[in-house]
Amino acid sequence: MRKPSCLLLSLAVSGLMLTPVSAFSEIGAAPAEVVEVNASAPTTPFPHFWEHMFGSCRATLSLRESYRNDLRKTKSIVDARYVRFHGIFDDDVAVYDEDKDGKPAYNFTYVDQIYDGLLANGIRPYVELSFMPKKLASTPTEFPFWYKPIVTPPKDWSQWGDLISAFSKHLIDRYGIDEVSKWYFEVWNEPNIGFWLGEPKESTYYQLYDVTAQAIKKVNPRLRVGGPSTAQAAWIDRFIAHCSNNHVPVDFVSTHVYANDTSKDVFGTDENIPRRDMVARAVKKVHDQVNASAMPNLPIVWSEFNASFFNEVPVTDSPFMGPWLANTVRQCDGLTNEMSLWTFSDVFEEGGVPDKPFYGGFGLIATGSIPKAAFNAMALLHQLGNERLPLQSTSALATRAPDGSLAIAAWNYVPPGETGAPKQIKLHLSGVKPQQNCTVQIVDAQHGSPLAKWEAMGKPNFPTREQQKELLAAGTLPLPQTQELSGGDSPTLTLVLQPHSLALVRVK
Repeated sequence: MRKPSCLLLSLAVSGLMLTPVSAFSEIGAAPAEVVEVNASAPTTPFPHFWEHMFGSCRATLSLRESYRNDLRKTKSIVDARYVRFHGIFDDDVAVYDEDKDGKPAYNFTYVDQIYDGLLANGIRPYVELSFMPKKLASTPTEFPFWYKPIVTPPKDWSQWGDLISAFSKHLIDRYGIDEVSKWYFEVWNEPNIGFWLGEPKESTYYQLYDVTAQAIKKVNPRLRVGGPSTAQAAWIDRFIAHCSNNHVPVDFVSTHVYANDTSKDVFGTDENIPRRDMVARAVKKVHDQVNASAMPNLPIVWSEFNASFFNEVPVTDSPFMGPWLANTVRQCDGLTNEMSLWTFSDVFEEGGVPDKPFYGGFGLIATGSIPKAAFNAMALLHQLGNERLPLQSTSALATRAPDGSLAIAAWNYVPPGETGAPKQIKLHLSGVKPQQNCTVQIVDAQHGSPLAKWEAMGKPNFPTREQQKELLAAGTLPLPQTQELSGGDSPTLTLVLQPHSLALVRVK
């Protein structure tokens, strides 16, 4: 039987409607946003900078099978290449000890198991050099995470440098310089806030960076080192100036931002920057600072970003993440080299062991290996091509693949917790042969999101195995619906997207 055309198909029950425009006045939808997509237009490169790196909690969690299962699941849907975590020098990794005379002793048994596990799953380490081993710390002051990392400067700077040298040399001996030169070595985590207790914070961090970077480069200049790994997009211009003025090696700059950071913290202003724009504004700030610096070609790595640094169920556990991620990708394209979402998994213990599957965790995957809407949104965005087509829209991205096929993301962004209204997006496709096929895939509250199912169960803290199966099924990405484009030389496709919906349209 001949399939109905995309132009005439109505799928109201799915949350995505492809329907004649004349019906819109009857259903009370807003006027359509018309998006002109010219498949033959000149393109710009569109590297998938948002899907190569991901954050995770602390080093020893990577030894767990649940962590590795979630890592494999993530890599199955995106081009994941690196994982970053805290605490490779925490005492539970047992890297550093001292004998009765105070002489350092190093133990790399767990380091090897941690990095072997990543590499066995096709992932390279993004090595965050933190935190301070207790016996090397100037004071045993802990950051108030559940696992209590020590965040003070070393009692002896030369011993810290020796640890970095021994660690770097061991990695080269075990994995070879050709492999380890592809890793990133990042000095510490967010030293501008409570993760670093040196005083003054900035100057003592520069001392930490200098000792660390020089120790790494002394072992082998091919190793890649950078910083300052600050929160709230801080210090980048001054950090580069410090490295340039003092001839300190630096191969990349890194920093963090979250969409609910304040304008006061990120920009020193009293603006009210909405959640949808904060990350892109911060990325632009750092991009411009690097361009204006003495080292304008330094790669920029956002080694943490997300829609919230709080645990907010309506944000990170909900389908809101689909439009938020898509819009962030749209805005940040061309302004950064890599962005690392914090995190890929809710195998995560900063605030303690999770006591329910949905608590606003940062991960793409909930406890029990249950994919969230964000996981499936990432799977849709992965299908975008590597060439970007120009669009006059803040609700869509159009791309082209080497074979000429189109992949178009479209979304209905509504702030988290708000009801919102359906949004019409009318795609005019020029340069597409008549009678070509298109497919449509969607993530929204009813498709590819297990949150509603969990809420309907009564929000059980510890789902039964049968309930977990139901949640896994609810978190499965729906298969694409194949349809036939119509409309002559310039086919038209009209989408009606429910609030918090992300759609992926592919046209061959």
